[in-house]
This record gives sequence, C-alpha cells and structure tokens, in this order.
Amino acid sequence: MTLARALTVAGSDSGGGAGIQADLKTFQAFGVYGMSVLTAVTAQNTVGVQGVEVLSPAFVALQFESVVGDLGVDALKTGMLATAEIVAVVAAQVRAAGLAKLVVDPVMVAKSGDHLLAQTAVAAVQEQLLPLALVVTPNLPEAEVLTGGDPIRDEAGMREAARRIHALGARWVVVKGGHLGGDVVPDLLFDGAVFERRESPRLDTPHTHGTGCTFSAAMTACLAQGIGVPEAFAAAKAYTQAAIAAAPGLGRGHGPLNHLVVAIEKE
Repeated sequence: MTLARALTVAGSDSGGGAGIQADLKTFQAFGVYGMSVLTAVTAQNTVGVQGVEVLSPAFVALQFESVVGDLGVDALKTGMLATAEIVAVVAAQVRAAGLAKLVVDPVMVAKSGDHLLAQTAVAAVQEQLLPLALVVTPNLPEAEVLTGGDPIRDEAGMREAARRIHALGARWVVVKGGHLGGDVVPDLLFDGAVFERRESPRLDTPHTHGTGCTFSAAMTACLAQGIGVPEAFAAAKAYTQAAIAAAPGLGRGHGPLNHLVVAIEKE
C-alpha cells in the first residue's frame, strides 16, 4: 500500500499543541505519512512562548531538499516561517520542486499574543509565497495584516478580505471567522468567483491552541490523498471542530486540541 505523503514546514511547539507537532498528529489522524522541515524551535506551553531559536535559512533548505529528494511530497503546508529570509528560501524550494499543492497558514501570532513572524516578513509572504499557494488559510487578524490592516468586523468584511487576498495570487482562500462574536463560527472558502460558507457552533472553551495549524494540516492531508479543495475544506472544518470539542483540558492557559478524536471515534 502506498501512503499519501504530506510535509509540514513550520516551527516546533514544545507543548505539542501547535506547530509541527499538531501537524504531524493531524496527518496521522487522516492516515497520511507526515514529514517535517523545522524553521524554528520554541520553548512554549499553554500559557505562552518563553523562547524562540530560529534555524538558519540554509539549514531549512537542506531539510527541504533532503525530504523532497528522497521521500517525495504529495502536498505540503507552511506554518511559522519566522523571517523574510526563511520565507524566501521556502518559496524557492517549492518552485524548484514543482510542488503545486501548497497550503499556506500565515502564522503570525500565537494564542498567547507572542509574535511568530517578523514584521519585515509579511511582504515576503505576500509577494513570494502566496502566488505559489493552492490554498491560504488566514484567521481574521492574519487576514487584516495581509490586506493592509483594515479591521474585519463581519462576514461582509471577510468576503472583501478574501477577494483582496485572492488577488495576491493564491488560487483558493479560506478566511476563518473564529474571531467574530456570536454563537456560530463562520468560515468562507473563495476561488476567485464563488464563495462557500460553512459554520459550526461556537464552543465555550479556552482549549483552542493550535486550531489554525490543525485546520490547515487537515486540508493538506486531504489534498495529499487527492481530495479536492472544497471537500478538504469541509473535512478540515469538521475535524477541527471535533478536536476542539474533545480537548483533553491540559495546561493552565490555552490548552491543546485532541488530535486523536477521529481515531477514538472509529473504535
């Protein structure tokens, strides 16, 4: 049996709730073989980020070449890229390898409020990475940064942000509405012409650390298996909601999701 192969290019979360740890757990839950390229190592838990060590762009490139040249990649995602130099290296590697199924999760700030992307790197994401993306998955604060800082207060604002982000080159845009108020969480998928809207009940819980990583990793896993973008969007939304609902309640702050939820439900 040949397993679908998914690659995560992201930072390490020592607390296991986000970053490459969340991505690899999600790949496993979807039955996909997961690989990783580390961009940074964090000392992190549910309360905050206590420290960050960023790897050199050259070593990021070496990891990428090592994985792609031997194991192959069916789909990949980016998470924490930290610096403009790393963004540039990753974009160059994606182009050189001809990898078409790229999911960009434009990670900028942790749940604790700690910054995970340098301000100087935003333009690099806009200009170098988004034109290569099959899908980009910003939450509202990230969408505001990518579109120039205009506040997004409602679904009309989400639609306008999706249009503007699509114009930067991504073929599909998912704008996640978790930061809106209300009893439901709306997410929008946009292909440049048509919007698809999916909503889920808002869960009253602090245990949402790694939600964005999990969602984008779920989409990546589906794409690696040959599933189309709209179907991957629906599956990622359902999986993330279930993982939040089954959160194990760990830590004193923003706790992690339960990435084993699908495996548990199958038992």
